[in-house]
Amino acid sequence: MEDLGNLMHGFSVALSLQNFGFMLLGIVLGVLIGVLPGLGGANGVAILLPLTFTMPPASAIIMLSCIYWGALFGGAITSILFNIPGEPWSVATTFDGYPLAQQGRAGEALTAAFTSSFVGALLSVLMVTFLAPVVAKFALKFGPAEFFAVQFLTFCSFVGMSGNKAYKTIAAMMLGFALGAVGMDTVTGQLRLTFGQQELLRGFDFLVAVIGLFGVGEILVTMEEGLAFKGGRSGINARVVLETWKQLPRYWATAIRGTLIGCWMGITPGGATPASFMSYGMAKRFSPNGARFGKGELEGVVAPETAAHAAGTSALLPMLTLGIPGSPTAAVLLGGLLIWGLQPGPLLFVEQKDFVWGLIASMYLGNIVGLLVVLTTVPWWAAILRVPFAIIAPVILVICAIGAYTVHNALFDVVLMLVFGLLGYLFKKLGYPLAPLVLALVLGDMAESSFRQAMLMSQGSLSVFWANGLVGSLMSLGLAMLFWQPLNRIARSLRGRPATAG
Repeated sequence: MEDLGNLMHGFSVALSLQNFGFMLLGIVLGVLIGVLPGLGGANGVAILLPLTFTMPPASAIIMLSCIYWGALFGGAITSILFNIPGEPWSVATTFDGYPLAQQGRAGEALTAAFTSSFVGALLSVLMVTFLAPVVAKFALKFGPAEFFAVQFLTFCSFVGMSGNKAYKTIAAMMLGFALGAVGMDTVTGQLRLTFGQQELLRGFDFLVAVIGLFGVGEILVTMEEGLAFKGGRSGINARVVLETWKQLPRYWATAIRGTLIGCWMGITPGGATPASFMSYGMAKRFSPNGARFGKGELEGVVAPETAAHAAGTSALLPMLTLGIPGSPTAAVLLGGLLIWGLQPGPLLFVEQKDFVWGLIASMYLGNIVGLLVVLTTVPWWAAILRVPFAIIAPVILVICAIGAYTVHNALFDVVLMLVFGLLGYLFKKLGYPLAPLVLALVLGDMAESSFRQAMLMSQGSLSVFWANGLVGSLMSLGLAMLFWQPLNRIARSLRGRPATAG
């Protein structure tokens, strides 16, 4: 009952005229970001984060999270109408969404995508509402060793469960740790890796790095590929929406399965992209119409969209309760919390109730508003893609430069943004993941401080990380995640031996 009372109070915060206006603005900006290839939820939040420095933290987080919800909705528009994924997690939507559009059923595909996204988000927000306070109360018992164990588990999960080659993930993470170590040591007060440069005394600002890595890097890759838009009309109206809604209940099992997959991949650092592919693959396997997948099957749109939105929403659960981001966008939002002077973790639910419950309430409202916005404005967003990308790209680059400059009002940050942009471009071309680098850049200092505090308390003994069942279980699970891929290969080879012998 206490949680319901807090949620009602959160709705009163989110429904204030100011916050509702920011919510609507965030949804519109998010859909625009999702529609424009070369951007994305994490990129949009990173680029626009400097604009929120003068806003109250509750208003800022509501607007930024709604940018994310809008980007999740908007990515489906280009995937279905133009066969161009606006977001990485929208790739699976193109498999059946674009064939449906070619058959003149774009309105059905869009309605199914938006509605499935809404259902996935709604179910995962319910989970966040009732699980977040429980996890937060449990996490109040954590000390330095326990916090390091959670952060260790997060890093290891990215290595073992990300789907990328382990050495690439580790290399990206190590670079993030190195960049995060530049500046002043928070424990001893000594300067590290500044090489006598005054500009490096404050270290590499997380926000400048993210704007360069995501925003500039994506634009450079997209410009090199010579993007051009080709596609048809949206074909969406009230009659098509109602007729599609009549068909969707038959896919309830696919939606539930996609939501469960999305929630799991959001809480663990899997992310929305692998969740969408996994949900699509499971739906194709279990559906009686599996043979028609890839040729224009509505269920092939429901599965990835439900999972992607559920993963994007549930990624905020570990970020709020433990200070551990479950996705690149959650990592950017975590950096925003630190900039606003808020410490993510269990105490956030005690000291900042208005902030936390206002955010949770805005998740409900933001997804409802987002569904209504995209259903009524699809033709407008499709028309934006008639603007040549050669015009859109410089505008986005200018916005990135303004965002980087406003962090410290320093031109050096704009130069750093361009350097990080080139680094992001190289990562994309070489197939290295950016999310582990961002995670290490955000959590590196916190993990190092927790580790050193735990070692001081134990007088240098590593046994502190197995001193009780909680920290020992977290560390053991982290090691299991670290070696998940080789252990999985060994298990599969052992299962295959009897079959081969037979």
